[in-house]
Amino acid sequence: MPAMATGGVEFIESRCWLDWWANATTMLGCFEAVVVITTTEAGWAADGCLVDTTDDEREYLDLLCDLDPVFTLRFDDGSMAEVVVHSTDGHDRFRLTELASWR
Repeated sequence: MPAMATGGVEFIESRCWLDWWANATTMLGCFEAVVVITTTEAGWAADGCLVDTTDDEREYLDLLCDLDPVFTLRFDDGSMAEVVVHSTDGHDRFRLTELASWR
């Protein structure tokens, strides 16, 4: 994921997956997404959108977010972060925050 700079703001745009785990061994949801992560004074901020989802998949994502909005954000290189998904437009678009700052 190459970092890019525009006017002093660094950002990364990447495809990734939002994984929802019921427990340590059971993943109940995996949603492909594109995210744009920008640096902030406090750390980072991220916005994203789902890639090629059906109405059923969007409804399932809504259900999982209602149960618990905590997902694992997973990238191609194997890096991961625990995030909270905040809907901004149905669940086609969303905002992410770090899990540590949410709880």
